[in-house]
Amino acid sequence: MIAQRTLLASAVLSALASLSTAPFAQEAAQTLPAVTVTATPFNDDVDNQILAPAKVLSGDELRNKLGNTLGDTLSMEPGVSASAFGAGASRPIIRGMEGPRVKILQNGMSMLDASTLSNDHAVAGEGATARQIEILRGPASLLYGSGAIGGVVNIVNDRIPTTLVGKPTGEAEVRYSSVDSGRQVSGTVEGSTGNIGLHLDGNFRDADDYRIPGNVELGDGASGSGRLPNSFTRANSLGFGGAYIQDWGHIGASVGVNDDRYGIPTDERSYITLKQTRIDVDGLIKEPFANMESLRFKIGHTDYQHTEHEEDGTPATNFKNDALETRLELTHKPLNGWHGTFGMQTENSKFSALAADGSGAATVPLTKTESVAAFLVEQRDFGPFRLSTGARVESVKRKPDAGFTERDFTLGSYSLGGLWSFTKGYGIGLTGSIAQRAPAIEELYSNGPHESTGTYDIGDQNLRKETSRNIELSLQKTEGLVRWKTNVFQNRVKNYVYGAIGNRVDEDGTVDANGEFQERFWSQNDAIIRGAEAEISYNLRGDGLSLRGFADTSRGKLTGDLGNLPLQPVTRVGGEIGYRQGAWQSGLSVVHADRQTRLATFEDFATPSYTKVDASLSYTQRTNNLPITWFAMVKNLLNEDIRVSTSVLSDVAPLPGRNLIVGVRTRF
Repeated sequence: MIAQRTLLASAVLSALASLSTAPFAQEAAQTLPAVTVTATPFNDDVDNQILAPAKVLSGDELRNKLGNTLGDTLSMEPGVSASAFGAGASRPIIRGMEGPRVKILQNGMSMLDASTLSNDHAVAGEGATARQIEILRGPASLLYGSGAIGGVVNIVNDRIPTTLVGKPTGEAEVRYSSVDSGRQVSGTVEGSTGNIGLHLDGNFRDADDYRIPGNVELGDGASGSGRLPNSFTRANSLGFGGAYIQDWGHIGASVGVNDDRYGIPTDERSYITLKQTRIDVDGLIKEPFANMESLRFKIGHTDYQHTEHEEDGTPATNFKNDALETRLELTHKPLNGWHGTFGMQTENSKFSALAADGSGAATVPLTKTESVAAFLVEQRDFGPFRLSTGARVESVKRKPDAGFTERDFTLGSYSLGGLWSFTKGYGIGLTGSIAQRAPAIEELYSNGPHESTGTYDIGDQNLRKETSRNIELSLQKTEGLVRWKTNVFQNRVKNYVYGAIGNRVDEDGTVDANGEFQERFWSQNDAIIRGAEAEISYNLRGDGLSLRGFADTSRGKLTGDLGNLPLQPVTRVGGEIGYRQGAWQSGLSVVHADRQTRLATFEDFATPSYTKVDASLSYTQRTNNLPITWFAMVKNLLNEDIRVSTSVLSDVAPLPGRNLIVGVRTRF
């Protein structure tokens, strides 16, 4: 069946590719606007990326795909799936890699929350107030730290202005969702006075338990139906920033707060309250020294905490992270044809996950982390051939409380890539990289119960650093109405860290067949991940008919006949059709996912295949020269029982059923 689906994906994309030669394409006459990726060293056009295939969601595309969580918003992009831990916590998974291997940034700086620790922890960033969300997959992500072997997701909200806008500008949106009686209001405003740029953004979301098409547990009528218990979400965020802007550059600061509360849809009926205060400083000086193009520095401080509560409200575990990150970048002018950026990055944090009542084993002991890194990326064109190379060296020190072993890691990461534009609008690229990652705090020092996941986590203080060797081949067409891109990759990871499941235990870790918790041991073994992605589009941002098709597949295996990696994505194939004319815009998308048959040795639930259909319709009118867009969307139109293979709750937490979303937005 998997082979048939893969052949189907190839057939669909091949059929769409024939549009390239169709008479109505008129592609030679059309060049669509470039999209800039801010999380790359030179803020390149998305189509010129060498060190990392990239995707940018912005504008109407971002608003139409917006979900309650970052994982939900990005889950239909090629190579990206979601951890889907209920409605309140879902993190992006890139090419089968999750947790600390996928780094989440906000305006190019680490999020510094606790979402890498476990799937039940929400990302402390808000997509509803973002200008764009950037996805980087592959070697270039190593520039942002040893935790970026899988990739980088950057939420860009322009909280610190870099340009003066004159009269106030902004946008606002109100939406309602039927599946969970969800209400959401979000907005941003930017303005300036003299040489001072100002920014304000905010979001409010309130949603009840969501409706599901069938039973909580597939085929088990006794497990309940109708709504998924404890799947509610409450989320509030507010951010303010300002900057002094001159011809020489800018310097500014911002503060943002998040206040979330969301349920964990397991039998324990626990819930999480999350609070974060974040302060950022950003400065840019143009031509600071001879032969230097720019100097940029960033400082980010996060005071993060969340508490996991039992059903009756009793606090069970307190998670805290007090972290400071700094980043300095110098971009030099072309030297013998080479254009490059070099810099340093530091991070200091104090992280802990302790029993709220002060007794019992700590889920994660108080641990201080110090890291210092230096990085360099250079790029040069040789006629139609562009060569890029990058390197990063990093020192990471983990210093836990007494009773645990301190660990020091020296990491080296390197990448080399080339893109040959063999004819106008077409390119072929090849990249290779070696990237290293230090084991995360929870992988080293966990030693206690984790209420929300129902696991008793046990770390290994002797874990070795991961070393990933990645090679990727890409072929792309980047001009005209018809555009496409394909990627084939292989990633060999030495000392891959994963969670292996053991016995049932009680809250003290004693083996008990009826115990509340399942042992999870952090283990290590070599692994291989192989996969491919393809995407083709016709007229995505123009009037009239638009088409898009995509397919992705990947497989991760532990070497030594130890079976598959856990929580791996399945093969998917999908397509979209849209029509835009005047004030009207409409769209229909269909995505089919295969049944999961590649289970890890300790996994026992194979997610069934599903077909997800979404539809949208919008109308824009002008009132006093103000554009007002009324929109309606239906998610999961066929009311399918959807369970994703990358979720640890796939057997007890299906995705929401049919959902009508209506709302209005405006820009000024």
